[in-house]
Amino acid sequence: MTTRAREQNVPSPKPIRRIVTGHDDSGKAIVEIDGIATKTRVRPDSGIASTLLWVTDETPARMDLRQDRAERDIGVPPPANGSILRVVDFPPVTEEMMKNLDQAAILAQMGAGHNARGGANASNPFMHRTKSVDYAIVLEGEIDMLLDDSEVHMQAGDIMVQQATNHAWVNRSDKVCRIAFVLIDGVDPLEQQR
Repeated sequence: MTTRAREQNVPSPKPIRRIVTGHDDSGKAIVEIDGIATKTRVRPDSGIASTLLWVTDETPARMDLRQDRAERDIGVPPPANGSILRVVDFPPVTEEMMKNLDQAAILAQMGAGHNARGGANASNPFMHRTKSVDYAIVLEGEIDMLLDDSEVHMQAGDIMVQQATNHAWVNRSDKVCRIAFVLIDGVDPLEQQR
């Protein structure tokens, strides 16, 4: 856990058991991986913890590689023509804490700086976007998802489909919010308009 996360009293993320199936040489279905996912990183400025579970680099996805496709370093956006599965733990954050956050540093930590809109004029330091369709499934807790000029409150069991929109996730509650995300590379609708 980072110093800032410790200062904010953010608990370490709960471990995630990851099970990956595949086939043996005879074509029989088998479990290839069964254990705690180890690709967790905590963003130093915000205490947000992200656990990478799987990445594909192509569509259609290859399922014959017999390798752990999460054993890599990658930012928030999915690879071109690929996808990402990750679980993110968002600690509670106050307006006062957000005043001290640097959006450029946050975007750099996310690997999303080149896809962000708003820059210094962004309404929130967590504001970003990716050229992907994102499936966000709230597993625990509650959170607010901010758009350019509106917001949506979500709680455990809610599911959002996000289509390359500028957004920010802000946990205004007093408990960690856990969200499972699947991001699939797409065609940027704003680029198509130009």
